[in-house]
Amino acid sequence: MQPSPYISTRIAALWTISLCSALLFVLLSSWVIAGGELQINPWLQEFQAPMWTLGARLLTFIGSKGPIIVIALWVVWYLYAAAGRNGEIKLFLLVLLGSEAWNVVLKLLFHRVRPDVNRLIEITGYSYPSGHSMAAFSLYGVLCYLLWSRWSGWKGRLVLLAASSLMILGIGMSRVYLGVHYPSDVAGAYAASLSWLLFCIGFYEYKWLERSPAKAS
Repeated sequence: MQPSPYISTRIAALWTISLCSALLFVLLSSWVIAGGELQINPWLQEFQAPMWTLGARLLTFIGSKGPIIVIALWVVWYLYAAAGRNGEIKLFLLVLLGSEAWNVVLKLLFHRVRPDVNRLIEITGYSYPSGHSMAAFSLYGVLCYLLWSRWSGWKGRLVLLAASSLMILGIGMSRVYLGVHYPSDVAGAYAASLSWLLFCIGFYEYKWLERSPAKAS
């Protein structure tokens, strides 16, 4: 079955933005390879305080693999319990597992060393792009998409968008605050995750959404 003109336009828009995000990631990566960086880490150190550090540690914990896996398992269970959600389960897992795989590949490709000044936590592994930021963007981005059609009121959707954005930005900023990532690590992670997320959503709408037109609202 061919997608309707409306869905075809949506898919084209999603994949166009996905491509633009991928190009942005390439530009950021070229800048990183050339040695470019926004030197805000020393500036952030001036604002370090026990309360901010506690908040940053909490956000970093929420964005780590353990809590992400727990949230993912709960979401998969919920979608499985809801009748006719197999397509959404596949989309959810494709976004999360694909994002994790891309992060591993990209870290090995760029093998950028982490900042080594004034770290507030100790961590190993490469720096670019940020794994926590990619995981957060993928998880809360795809959750926002899946819940959007269930929250028909504009107020509910505004709260959903704001909550998702705050979690994504908060987890990313916590990594810079704690001294384990450069700002470009987080920016690159956002660009890569946005590209992957929109590509997957476009693929999902092409393969699944046309079968259930009511979900397209």
